[in-house]
Amino acid sequence: MYSLLKIAFKKIELGNFSKNSLNFTILYTEYTTLTGFKVLIMLSFNMKKIIFTDLDGTFLNHDDYSFSDSLDALTLISQEGIPLIFTTSKTKAEVELLQKEVGINEPFIVENGAAIFFPKGYKNFDLSFLDEKGNYFVYQLGLSYQQILNFYNKYKEEFGMFGFSDMSEEQIISYTSLEPNKANLSKSRDFTEPFILKDKSKLKNLKALALTYNIKITEGGRFYHLIGEFQDKGLAVKKAKKLFNQLYNDNIISLGLGDGPNDIQMLKNVEVPIIIKNHKDEYIKTGIKTVQKSTFKGSKGWNEMVLKNV
Repeated sequence: MYSLLKIAFKKIELGNFSKNSLNFTILYTEYTTLTGFKVLIMLSFNMKKIIFTDLDGTFLNHDDYSFSDSLDALTLISQEGIPLIFTTSKTKAEVELLQKEVGINEPFIVENGAAIFFPKGYKNFDLSFLDEKGNYFVYQLGLSYQQILNFYNKYKEEFGMFGFSDMSEEQIISYTSLEPNKANLSKSRDFTEPFILKDKSKLKNLKALALTYNIKITEGGRFYHLIGEFQDKGLAVKKAKKLFNQLYNDNIISLGLGDGPNDIQMLKNVEVPIIIKNHKDEYIKTGIKTVQKSTFKGSKGWNEMVLKNV
């Protein structure tokens, strides 16, 4: 490995470095000091790639939920046969509809890392060691929705929480700008409760209380979320990577794209972390030295960074 790095760096210095030379790939470049050049190299040795992506504000535009600017990257992903794993706070029903619109049938992670769903028959993998639910094999990390609701209903008045379970379809539309049919799907929950907190000064005490029930609170682009203590996008990504390693019988290189605070753990658990500029023209702070940042927001930024890294 060390000798390969020395050869690669020497080629960079000579200015004749080839992307696929020595049977490895430069997955991305970033600003850092290395032999006098601003580069960062990731060796892949032809490893299989997997993409984990947030949806709202990342793959989908924040305001209109469009992914139309990502079509070039989607075409490339399809041509390369790279699994595209939606990793989202959305529900199973919402993801299923979006997958139909995009034209894919891939595994997905729902409700902020609560569960990983693998379609039956996916790549002819033997997934019978996972739980079977309908058309999927499932690995669950989160609590049941009823457990979450028991806590929510007990303390919602005391802390001023207003959650999806109490919102009408019209209220969800007003907060999210979702189309009516999609707003209804967002209420079809299995593991977590999104909510608005009327008085944010109560958040600290609410978080402490929730932990005594094995529940934690994460923040997304629009809502706070009550989720199981032992789930988040990062833990789900870590488990999904382990499963893919096992199924492929090989190591993988993972890319992760996100724009919000609830994406940070996901980004910390991939080899190529990518921040998409959010709807406020800002970047979340992750503390990850190797993180890349898109120039553009939403699906245009997603398209930009996938094309750069795949």
